[in-house]
Amino acid sequence: MGQALGCIQVDQSTVAISETFGKFDDVLEPGCHCLPWCFGKKSAGILSLRVQQLDVKCETKTKDNVFVNVVASIQYRALAEKAQDAFYKLSNTRSQIQSYVFDVIRASVPKLELDAVFEQKNDIAKAVEEELEKAMSHYGFEIVQTLIVDIEPDERVKRAMNEINAAARMRVAANEKAEAEKILQIKRAEGDAESKYLAGLGIARQRQAIVDGLRDSVLAFSVNVPGTTSKDVMDMVLVTQYFDTMKEIGASSKSNSVFIPHGPGAVRDVASQIRDGLLQAGQNN
Repeated sequence: MGQALGCIQVDQSTVAISETFGKFDDVLEPGCHCLPWCFGKKSAGILSLRVQQLDVKCETKTKDNVFVNVVASIQYRALAEKAQDAFYKLSNTRSQIQSYVFDVIRASVPKLELDAVFEQKNDIAKAVEEELEKAMSHYGFEIVQTLIVDIEPDERVKRAMNEINAAARMRVAANEKAEAEKILQIKRAEGDAESKYLAGLGIARQRQAIVDGLRDSVLAFSVNVPGTTSKDVMDMVLVTQYFDTMKEIGASSKSNSVFIPHGPGAVRDVASQIRDGLLQAGQNN
């Protein structure tokens, strides 16, 4: 009934283009409008004012001769105040935008190497947006935003790039491992040196205690037993040490000591050799 009476409804976020005998007449805002067909009026079409998105995939070559697929996402909309231009001047808006995107990307990417393309994708998007804004404003369209959403090199190039990155990371890991082993060896050597130093201090203190004990024993024996000399006391101490050593060797079931011909009387000869060596060293000094 509405169409028979020449009434049309224009939805929100859209405008209608009315014509009179095939000539542009007016832009109809959202709402109800009467277009009496008997006077040659009719609706030529509906123009959406919503933001639309167009994804453009463009194949091109970088400066270092690597083919890449660049995907650009274009968000655009028709301007209500230029609805007449947006409706009549372009027959295929999406195709027109795609042509401009191809032109800008294929003019920008070949100037850059592959790594630079990834680093400067925002600059490429800005160049595309500026070119589209300048061109599409004459046709009643506004470019809301332009994004470079994907840069996809050839599969073999991606595989090679991944191998390069993997090799670099393995090299860093090997260096870190070698550095860690170096630190461990240094710390182990420092610990060994400290252990030997402390062991040496312990042995020195042990020997000092033995010497102090022997000195006290000799002095006490000489005082309590008149007529004995320090030599007699030392010979007796050496004999005592000799029998203690033999006792320890015999008590061990896993002893690997090697016996040479000797007897208890040899202790006196050993004591004499030690005293002669000390006296000779004192004379040489």
